[in-house]
Amino acid sequence: MIDTLQHWKNSGRFLDWQGQQLFIVDSADHDQTASEKPVLLLVHGYPTSTWDFSHLWPQLSARFRVIGADLLGLGFSSKPRPHHYCMAEQADLMEFVLQQAGVQQCHVLAHDYGDTVTQELLARDLERAQSRYQSVILLNGGLFPETHHARTMQKLMASPLGPLLAYLTSRRKLLGTFSSVFGRATQPDAATLEAVWQLVNTNHGLHALPPLLGYMAERRQHRERWVNALRQARMPLALVNGSADPVSGAHMVARFREVVGTQHFIRELPGIGHYPQLEAPQAVLEACVEFWRGIGLAA
Repeated sequence: MIDTLQHWKNSGRFLDWQGQQLFIVDSADHDQTASEKPVLLLVHGYPTSTWDFSHLWPQLSARFRVIGADLLGLGFSSKPRPHHYCMAEQADLMEFVLQQAGVQQCHVLAHDYGDTVTQELLARDLERAQSRYQSVILLNGGLFPETHHARTMQKLMASPLGPLLAYLTSRRKLLGTFSSVFGRATQPDAATLEAVWQLVNTNHGLHALPPLLGYMAERRQHRERWVNALRQARMPLALVNGSADPVSGAHMVARFREVVGTQHFIRELPGIGHYPQLEAPQAVLEACVEFWRGIGLAA
């Protein structure tokens, strides 16, 4: 298993995009049979990286050609400042990654901030004659601004005080906020916390955290576009969600059923928090496989 941050970095490569360096992971770089498999696109969350999916990587890459990129301002990718980070740009980035990989169609597995990037990708997809996305699985994320319960630190970081707070933020404070969204019985271990701290600090990334939080205002501004992208999705859609997440837990799933519908695959994970792929990777994998089998994708 690719379980250390350095191993994860060594498994990937960098790609130039508009003068920025994107960190890319692509199982085809290490698997000669990957071209024969369907493609799975990973879209990670804030404030971390594709590394969030490292515990699932061996099982996912056995089934798919798995491709992911650290989004701009996050992980090992460039973290320009000053910079106006926005979802349209992050969606452009992901489309560029698919284009460079020669991918015409793919499945998607997204989490948190990546859910919103995916909603923008799906909104664009509605304008195409044929859908690019064959299925989409969304893990915990703020699909609806009215159910996104941001942590106090996020709210302060998104305010005019953000740059100062980023400068003053300590390891203990940042990781305390990170841990607070995990389930009570599934708290991150020391290795995970150290990895998160390193990821955030790569390329002086603490200073990118406040402008990245503009996504909260964007979710309100583009609510109709992004919620409509889910309502009108032309591919099988799944929601796999940690119920104990104080940010986007059981209350968000209830809103999903109300606004998007009950016809989709929904799996709630009791006791699991905001990072189900780190807290309960086996349960997430089992839910994903059940969904994929249900849509006729070979196991």
